[in-house]
Amino acid sequence: MFTGIIEDVGRVKSIEKRGAFGRITVETALSLKEVKTGDSIAVNGACLTATSVSGKSFSADISEESLNVTTLGGLKPGDPVNLELALTLSKPLGGHMVTGHIDGVGVLRKKTTRGENLVIEVAAPQGVLAQVVKKGSITVEGISLTVAELLPDGFTVAVIPHTLEKTNLLSKGEGSKVNLETDLIGKYVEKFLTKGSSRITEDFLSEHGFFRKK
Repeated sequence: MFTGIIEDVGRVKSIEKRGAFGRITVETALSLKEVKTGDSIAVNGACLTATSVSGKSFSADISEESLNVTTLGGLKPGDPVNLELALTLSKPLGGHMVTGHIDGVGVLRKKTTRGENLVIEVAAPQGVLAQVVKKGSITVEGISLTVAELLPDGFTVAVIPHTLEKTNLLSKGEGSKVNLETDLIGKYVEKFLTKGSSRITEDFLSEHGFFRKK
């Protein structure tokens, strides 16, 4: 598990395809003293397993599934990547509960400056949008963000200067692909509403204060 609070922007040292699979090596300023082979590290929001750790670098294998459903396969040496080590009991939960399992790839459609903040508009697959609510949490490139506005084919998020400084979002131009992970609670709510729980209905949720019916 992760929190969506980025701990470092690393650099891709190498990435190679091995048949249907891949391997990535990343350089980072993070202390890797406590990281060992088999530990999880989120790279641009995708949970990978460290296969080797040496000095200021770690390597991880990329499964065929991850290459197909994330942006990892499009990375090149030198690209900046958002990094987060796995959540521990001694770590504050500053963002939200993030699994590192990417739900879909969106497209950064528009960037607009509003005061000191940057408003980013992301086009997203309908399957992802079904689990997104206004003011809810969503992970973009591994970053825990709050949905500012829902659109018919996407959403917007407002990014504060600190987040821009500590992540790779400034390096993402309009048209860039981004990894998306929806809120874990939203997935369960959607399943209850669509897969036939006789007790969990819109009326039930409204009566118990989860939302107000129009």
